[in-house]
Amino acid sequence: MSFPDGFAVGHWTERDAVTGCTVVLPPPDGAVASADVRGGGPGTREIDLLDPLANAARIHAVLLTGGSAFGLGAADGVMAWLEHEGRGYETPGGLVPLVPAAVIYDLITGDPNRRPGPADGEAACEAASSEPELGSVGAGTGAAVGKLRGREFAVKAGVGLAEQHLPHGAKLTALAVVNAFGDVIGEAGSIMAGTRGDDGTFIGTTQQLRTRLIEPPRYRIGELTENTTLVCLMTDAALTKAECGIVSKMAHAGMARAVDPVHTAFDGDVVFTLASGTAPTVDPVIVGVVGAALTTEAIRDACLKATSLGGIPALEDL
Repeated sequence: MSFPDGFAVGHWTERDAVTGCTVVLPPPDGAVASADVRGGGPGTREIDLLDPLANAARIHAVLLTGGSAFGLGAADGVMAWLEHEGRGYETPGGLVPLVPAAVIYDLITGDPNRRPGPADGEAACEAASSEPELGSVGAGTGAAVGKLRGREFAVKAGVGLAEQHLPHGAKLTALAVVNAFGDVIGEAGSIMAGTRGDDGTFIGTTQQLRTRLIEPPRYRIGELTENTTLVCLMTDAALTKAECGIVSKMAHAGMARAVDPVHTAFDGDVVFTLASGTAPTVDPVIVGVVGAALTTEAIRDACLKATSLGGIPALEDL
């Protein structure tokens, strides 16, 4: 496991409260970046500056965090760490680090009063390395998939990773935090992890909804808002901001291959694409195609690497 040159990832994990946060750090001078947001329940910060029409040329970190909207406060700690390290956007009043962020909902898995805050964002930065832990850590600590019948019938997920070399010596890595409403689909097309029936077998969220065996009025209101899949693509290829946006859009196809149903009204799915430009230019279509494939693989990896936590069993224990 390795990242494109200069990138690092760090986690802060609170297993007792079943929450955490994850920071993605590009090289010190930042990265060109854009994002694509889908689904009806996103929780984000500083996403507008990733619009290709926004004048922010580069960003300095991405925060992925638990704690729902409360967890966005951890970005203040990431900014403080970056400022201390001399990383940020030069202004007449000093450096201003640019830190887009996105959240998952994990409040009812553990302690709803313990959410990632500024000190925890700083701790994640301090822990950043080129070989971070994967699975039920960081922003994925309280993550699960397959929640049609509630979390007691879900399967634990977490943080996953996939990587591949691109033409001209560049590299692309996908980091995924998987907390989807739907099921995760394996390479053969069958359910790999998802909603379980009373006998423990996977019952298929889409199949249940298509056959109306479980009616929408039976959903519990707290479980309509607790889902999201977050992906961060990192590359050292040289891409423009608009090209990063195109890659992010294409990568959602990879999310759709791995999560069914995807982009629902209950999910706030986000794909970030960061390009440091330290390697040569690569056709953005190639980056997008590979990015979609890696997104699929990283989502599956998040389920394979997960461990049981918060009363939700992982695949290894089923």
